[in-house]
Amino acid sequence: MQPAEPGIAAAELPLLSVIVPTLDEEAALPVLLADLARQRGLALEVLVGDGGSTDNTAAIARAHGAAFIPAARGRGAQMNAAAVRALGRYLLFLHADSRLDDTDLLARALACLRRAEQDHPPVAGHFRLRFLRSRPGHDLAYRFLEAKTGLNRAHTTNGDQGMLLSRAFFERLGGFDSSLPFLEDQRLAAAIRAQGRWLTLPGTIATSARRFESEGFFRRYLLMGIMMGMYAVGEERFFARAPGVYRVQAATGRLLLGPVFGLLWTMVRKDWGPAQTARIFLRLGRLLRENAWQAFLLLDVWLRPNRREDEAPLLRLHDRPVAPCLDFWPMDVLAGALCFFWFMVVLAAWFGLESGRAKLVTPSDGKSAPADAPDA
Repeated sequence: MQPAEPGIAAAELPLLSVIVPTLDEEAALPVLLADLARQRGLALEVLVGDGGSTDNTAAIARAHGAAFIPAARGRGAQMNAAAVRALGRYLLFLHADSRLDDTDLLARALACLRRAEQDHPPVAGHFRLRFLRSRPGHDLAYRFLEAKTGLNRAHTTNGDQGMLLSRAFFERLGGFDSSLPFLEDQRLAAAIRAQGRWLTLPGTIATSARRFESEGFFRRYLLMGIMMGMYAVGEERFFARAPGVYRVQAATGRLLLGPVFGLLWTMVRKDWGPAQTARIFLRLGRLLRENAWQAFLLLDVWLRPNRREDEAPLLRLHDRPVAPCLDFWPMDVLAGALCFFWFMVVLAAWFGLESGRAKLVTPSDGKSAPADAPDA
């Protein structure tokens, strides 16, 4: 990827380019753009990579002085298109429903990243999250999710937290993988972890809990877990065939997971067979065992509701004496068997009945409706 205007002198380039993917974000975008306009201590430009909005997103972006970049639909493609047009040495990718309460947030974050680059390049940064909720409930669950965003462990960094990195590092990574219309943030996060390191930036950004609230907290979290599991074992056929696995925000509503579990059972019977199913759930068991630390962090959050961000004694207990004791193959087998029983028996039966089915069935041709487009 190259800057759109390479002839411009470096001194004239904005230091930071903020890139926001949008799809019908007329309600959320003005507030974020106002937050960005209040940022102090650095020069920045704002680019909106749009996936085909039919509302007033384009007019709002231009009215606030942002560059509006039409692009193919899908957050990865939209952010790549905007990055090509960006002029800054550093890129910050933000979701439209992000909120920046601190007017010095980006200046401090960029200074922190540049210091880190001097010591151990290449590096990328992300913020801790705070969820903005419109209704009460699930306090422990939200605090747990917020606590995870302060860590730099595998599968804990995503686009909601913002992604700040140099243009050179972004280009070396090849930009966002847009082969799927979602999970582009997880793929880039994994590439950064493989080729560099992640840094938790100072400060916090707020993000809307609207998807959790409209779809149901635990239903959304469960579907996210299934998606990450299928992604981890390389089963992209699931995403191509999953019914509404990721819907545009305007189309969200209470999730019905029966069809998702029906698809998983179809894949067990018709795609995988007994041997491949055993191998897949062994790999899922290994993934579950590697993420056992989350149970310890949850206990820390529950037992210490007012704890400091770095105060997690039970998490440290997991990392030192517990994790090495779990690191052997029979634990993977046990975790895989439990995973199969919980997901494919208990939850599949529950959500299958909820969908009005006496048995777990799929359409007669064994195919499901294609996934909806992503929330951009």
